[in-house]
Amino acid sequence: MRVSKEQAALNRQHILTAATRLFREYGIHATGVDAITKEAGLTHGSLYSQFGSKEAIAAEAIRFAVKRSKHLWQRVAERKPETKVFGSIVEGYLSREHRDDPGQGCVVAALGADIARQPHSVRAAFTKELADVLGFLSQFMPGDDPSGRREDAIAAFAGMVGALILARAVNDEALAERILQTTAKQITQRTEARKPARRTACDRRTGTKSMQIPLRSSRRKARTQVTQEV
Repeated sequence: MRVSKEQAALNRQHILTAATRLFREYGIHATGVDAITKEAGLTHGSLYSQFGSKEAIAAEAIRFAVKRSKHLWQRVAERKPETKVFGSIVEGYLSREHRDDPGQGCVVAALGADIARQPHSVRAAFTKELADVLGFLSQFMPGDDPSGRREDAIAAFAGMVGALILARAVNDEALAERILQTTAKQITQRTEARKPARRTACDRRTGTKSMQIPLRSSRRKARTQVTQEV
């Protein structure tokens, strides 16, 4: 029986939703076409008519998963003041809820090592989507230099992904929590420290500039305000 365009689009959505969840939970190699069709409630014929091969499904599933993650971050950006967006993204990413739900979480953390062993088309899809993620995050990095903001986004996201992988891997709950919390704290503090100093009304009258200088000592968390002549 011929399937309408609307039904074909819906079938495609079901297949990608099933594939992304299964790939993230079990890995690409360990997830067979049988499991995907069963999860999607469709036949092998429906799947192959849409994608043609498991490799094509994997590449498209990566695009699908990353775009959904970016959509969630975009919603954060629309709801939060610009200065709060990155901190909110970090907080959500390095949360216990995200750690405990790999099937619905970040495909980069779930499949990064697996993708390194995949064919070129899958790695190419991953590379493009990762570059887009870094470009999105760089918008919320401090500074006026686009290259510097992108470098900060790379460092921050690499730390976020690594922390999530480690927190999922260990079997010590206290250690897992500490990994998430410490990484979130360090990333947000470094980002805050790179923001330009804010000038107060007093600064403008006297011609001085107040700078927030973070204390690196682990024993002191308070910040000191230093007035510096311009």
